[in-house]
Amino acid sequence: MDNLHIMPAECPRPMPVQDFGSTYRDDQAPGTAPDNDVALWRVIAFSPAMVATGGLLFLIYGWFSEDGIGVVEGLLLTLICFNFFWITFTVSTVALGLWSLSRDRDQPAPAPGPANGLNVALLVPIYNEVPWYVLGNARSMLEELRARGGRHRFAMFILSDTRDDQIARAEQQSIRALQAMLSPGIELYYRRRAENTDRKVGNIADWVCRWGGGYDAMLVLDADSLMTGSAITELTDALARDPGAGLIQSFPQLIGAQSVFARVQQFASGVYGAAFAEGMARWCGQEGNYWGHNAIIRTAAFASSAGLPYLRGLGGGQKLIMSHDFVEASLLRRAGWGVRFLPRIRGSYEESPQTLIDYIQRDRRWCQGNLQHLGILRAKGFRSMSRFHMLHGAIGYLLSPIWFALLVMWAVIGQGQEASVLTYFSEANPLMPTWPELTDSRHVLIIVLMYAMLLAPKFFGVAALPLTGTRFAEFGGTGRFGLSFLSELLLSILYAPILMVQQMIAVLRTVLGIQKGWTPQTRAGGQYSLRTVALCHALETVSGAALIAGMIAGLVSLWLLPIAVSLLLAIPLSMLSGLSLGTRQGWLGTREEFDVPPITRAALHYRAELRSILEGGAQVQAAE
Repeated sequence: MDNLHIMPAECPRPMPVQDFGSTYRDDQAPGTAPDNDVALWRVIAFSPAMVATGGLLFLIYGWFSEDGIGVVEGLLLTLICFNFFWITFTVSTVALGLWSLSRDRDQPAPAPGPANGLNVALLVPIYNEVPWYVLGNARSMLEELRARGGRHRFAMFILSDTRDDQIARAEQQSIRALQAMLSPGIELYYRRRAENTDRKVGNIADWVCRWGGGYDAMLVLDADSLMTGSAITELTDALARDPGAGLIQSFPQLIGAQSVFARVQQFASGVYGAAFAEGMARWCGQEGNYWGHNAIIRTAAFASSAGLPYLRGLGGGQKLIMSHDFVEASLLRRAGWGVRFLPRIRGSYEESPQTLIDYIQRDRRWCQGNLQHLGILRAKGFRSMSRFHMLHGAIGYLLSPIWFALLVMWAVIGQGQEASVLTYFSEANPLMPTWPELTDSRHVLIIVLMYAMLLAPKFFGVAALPLTGTRFAEFGGTGRFGLSFLSELLLSILYAPILMVQQMIAVLRTVLGIQKGWTPQTRAGGQYSLRTVALCHALETVSGAALIAGMIAGLVSLWLLPIAVSLLLAIPLSMLSGLSLGTRQGWLGTREEFDVPPITRAALHYRAELRSILEGGAQVQAAE
């Protein structure tokens, strides 16, 4: 089959590579509207976390020897307080979102202005994806936009970087079939690059440089993205009304979960996400972040401000920036463009990995990219909040080895000074630290406080649901919602220690250079053999067994029992994660399952239709 290429006439737009060693201001950026409240929102978000961490430090300082704080004690205190700050910062962000929703029903947005019509390109970069799945979603969005009409003009570009020739042939068959079925007036384009230079970054840059001059804005979608016509139009209107906005990000909800693990993720996102997103939008103001998809970007701003350079590797070679979205948002803000987050736009969807192992594989890629940001923090001209976003993303992974280190320390401290594993070494070596008595009531208070801070965002998220106009009846009724809430709580507690260990492994793989490349996501998940699962979770299993043995011997605190049980059961829990439940079982169900959005029903129908056409064509070819 010939290499299909269905594209409009080229309309080039230059996209210069940016320099991290010098500042840059885009002369075309009109500047962002002043946000007088954002400083207050940031004080409200950050201050409670700082005060709570200071209070914790005061409480635990007295645990240690009266002889003073040594190096090891100081390290332990630092690790505990560092972890606690980020936990409480999440709590304060969710609490801020709850307060914001309770006092202001209006979405934080730029001052309204005229929404002039924009020429918008919907970009769908793909790499070895299932064609009928991607194009079924594409058709549902295009048909809904056509039915809505309006002042804006939309065209969709399927930007293929597929390397597998068989998949590429299926893509091109699907494109031809889809073009024959689309309603008149709908613009659908397709091109496949001969080489996937610079992966997704290069894919988008290639489009900007060759066709970007013909479009005011581009709405970047992922292969599993699905957005209603209303959501796309709202984002486009917001960009049209705010000339200083370079990028406006929506808050995608998870849909399509069929397995135990995916449904846990989907329920958590659907229930707890609104309050967190609202709080984050408040303290971000004009200095938000970008998650790589389901966001609209002003093409001229992106082209002039966000061309990514290579990073210098340890051996002097060049390295591609992996988690490019955070950096692109930082570059836009550096150039004077606003980066906004509008979480109340409904109808923006994506999907979650279906199994724990699929989630871990994706997380390893993200870890590699996010840790790379640590080397970009000192880039000239970046706003402090942009640096914070990149630091926060990296710390999200660095916290896991810190938690693991604390777990090991806590385990060897034991039940108290008499029973401690370290007792012998402390008595034999005067340089060893004198560890605190962990049977103290303050110990119980700290443990309870830690658990409370970890659970608080979930309860705040539930309290925020009615403030978003959501009723528990939309989740199948109060009783079913309560069962789902308790199930999610239990499963999250069980999976959290496993994810902690796996993220620690991801950090080590990145630091040691074992994690290579940026392979495409396995979106549909899969069934893994017991051997594969056992190899993946060997460290968790051994760690859990060691903790249980320590408890039986009276050397390890029983407060670690929930963590020990989770780690010991990592293999069966991982097998459980991929157990298929279908999409309409009610358990851990979300609003989008009990009342399926029309865009989802349309996507399912169009996927099935395209799949039937492809499979029918394959059967004919096989018969010939």
